[in-house]
Amino acid sequence: MIRELDGAEALARVDELAEVLRDCVEGGASVGFMLPLPEGRPQAFWRQVAAGVAAGERLLFVAEDAAARICGTLSLVIDMPDNQPHRADVSKMLVHRRMRRQGVAERLLKALEVKARELGRTTLVLDTVTGSDASRVYERLGWQRVGDIPNYALMPQGPLCSTTYYFKLL
Repeated sequence: MIRELDGAEALARVDELAEVLRDCVEGGASVGFMLPLPEGRPQAFWRQVAAGVAAGERLLFVAEDAAARICGTLSLVIDMPDNQPHRADVSKMLVHRRMRRQGVAERLLKALEVKARELGRTTLVLDTVTGSDASRVYERLGWQRVGDIPNYALMPQGPLCSTTYYFKLL
C-alpha cells in the first residue's frame, strides 16, 4: 500500500524509515550517505525530513508491506523559489532490497505524480546514478533524460559515479 505521511507520523516511524535507508546504502545505493553508515545517522536524516514535511516544504510517500511496515519511500520537494511555483523535485526513492522488482518504485512514483498534479506542479525533476535500476524505472514511466554529469557523487564504498538528470511534464 502507498500512503502519504504527515510530519507527526513520519517522526513516529523514523526507525522504519531508517531501516530502509540503511538497507539501501548497505546494498550499494548512492543516495547521499557513505559506508560505514554511523549509528543514528539515518534517524537524524529522517527527523529532518519529518520536520520538512511538518513545515510544508516536502511531501513524503511510503510503501508498506503486508505487515504494514515501511518498505519504500519517495519525497516530493515543493519548497521552490518564487519563480518556480509550477515545479517540484523528486528525491529519495528508496526500496528495501527484499521488496525490489515487485512494482514498489512504480507505485510510489505514480502516487507522487497524482499528488503533484493536484498541487499544480507540472514540471518534476530528479537525478539518479547513471545506468541504475532506478533510471530504467523512470524511463519506463515516461521520464525524459536530460543528460549525465560525470564524477558527480561517491558510491557508498567510495568510488565516483555519474548522475543522470530527468524531468517529466505532467
